[in-house]
Amino acid sequence: MERKNKNRGYQRMRVWEDAITLYVETSCRFKPTAFEMKRVTGQAIASADSIHRNIAEGYCRRSIREYIQHLYIALSSLGESVSGYHAYRKAGQLSVEDFEILDRQAFKLENGLLRLIESLERKRDSSTWTETLITNESNAICTSENTD
Repeated sequence: MERKNKNRGYQRMRVWEDAITLYVETSCRFKPTAFEMKRVTGQAIASADSIHRNIAEGYCRRSIREYIQHLYIALSSLGESVSGYHAYRKAGQLSVEDFEILDRQAFKLENGLLRLIESLERKRDSSTWTETLITNESNAICTSENTD
């Protein structure tokens, strides 16, 4: 059963769905690890987990300023994740194939976040944004543009 209200509109956003996918892909690739790798594994999963959480939290704040701020935090967590993927690959802790899967998903998500932020900043700067439009405006931005 799908539950709908204004505060859960982020669940229809492509960037949120892409962030969830990145978290799942990261978790799958870092599950089976040796004891010595538990901290690295935990950090990789935590940074990927932070992305979708910040998208949702910013959306639920209902303020354009806070929404954009949380999207930038999500983008920062994504940068942390990508940097880790590169380091893990070079250290032999992540296969080239798994790196490619994660990097491809991160690239897609990064482009979607950047487009969403730019669009919201334009609306904020042109004073065409009202706080009641978060659901409609965010979803229009996310669904009208191809994020691949």
